[in-house]
Amino acid sequence: MAVIFLLNFTGRVILAPLLPTVEADLDISHAQAGMFFLFVSAGYLTAMSGAGYVSARLTHHRTIVLSFALLGLATLGVAQASTLAGMQLGLFTMGLGAGLYLPSAIATITSLVTRPHWGKAISIHELAPNTSFVVVPLLGELLLRSLSWRAILFYFGLVNFLASGLYAVFGRGGKFAGEPPALAVIKRFLKDPMLWAVLMLFVLGVAITLGVFTMLPLYLVSDRELSEGWANTLVGLSRVACPLLALVAGWCADRFGVRRTLSVTLALSGITTALIGLVPDSWLTVAVFMQPMVAVGFFPAGFTALSTLGDAQTRGTAVSLVVPVAFVIGGGVTPWLLGLSGDLGAFGLGFVGVGVVTLAGAGVALLYRARHSA
Repeated sequence: MAVIFLLNFTGRVILAPLLPTVEADLDISHAQAGMFFLFVSAGYLTAMSGAGYVSARLTHHRTIVLSFALLGLATLGVAQASTLAGMQLGLFTMGLGAGLYLPSAIATITSLVTRPHWGKAISIHELAPNTSFVVVPLLGELLLRSLSWRAILFYFGLVNFLASGLYAVFGRGGKFAGEPPALAVIKRFLKDPMLWAVLMLFVLGVAITLGVFTMLPLYLVSDRELSEGWANTLVGLSRVACPLLALVAGWCADRFGVRRTLSVTLALSGITTALIGLVPDSWLTVAVFMQPMVAVGFFPAGFTALSTLGDAQTRGTAVSLVVPVAFVIGGGVTPWLLGLSGDLGAFGLGFVGVGVVTLAGAGVALLYRARHSA
């Protein structure tokens, strides 16, 4: 599941290293480029909101198969789009495909692993996005030497079709129906202050990881005047240690508690994110390396916190309520705002703003209280 999650997450960030080239090819602004991720996030929100209905009819296993088939089809469409509107529609559909995956994945993982080991199991699953953060910039830079950005997307779409077929045959677990998001369950969650606290934490967690990652290459090229090749290489290399650190973070969540892990992670992430926009060029490489090394600690602890909000039957509903909203704001609105700050000549201040808000949000983590649901 970690392997297929790698492809799923790559579908949401694959444009990041290609963005300077895409921006120049389509002659669009930084804000328009940042809005690409908002369209993906909007599709992600739409799919996750209805994922419970889909998995209730198809089972979690078949929902994951459908997710990758749709992601592959949409990626092929983006590669062939001849207009900006067509590309935006394709990106929205890519978000639809990607959004069907996570609720079924979390339900599958937590049904296969006992409660005391959820932090470690989820951290293994979280190796996927952290590995994607390393592979995508480096692979994007390598492929851009011989392929157009459209060709890269085309081949990635074919890979997703292959993944859909392989998981259909070899995928383990999840061969049970999901729980549709019943109105009564949704109302119960919405009245729970802990849900809103976890939602705020996830918005920040997505902003400091996905939101920063998607716009960082463009910032380094357009504002700090790095070459596109070195910018993508720097972003990729800065995340080499992140898969291992994600495992460490999962252990920390089990050993020291979710609340402490989240609070420390967000505080350090806020400081290092702000430094990306503040430090002089001579210290920029250090800031770029430090930021993901601390931000990576959020998701193992974050998903562990999210998994305690409901029981085995309603856990998917909690994921469907929190994660898509967090990705729309943290992974969609945040890149757009960063791009807008770039158009206004204050790209660096955009990163400072994200850092300050994240640092302030570290206190929200102290509101979390663990619930030991089965």
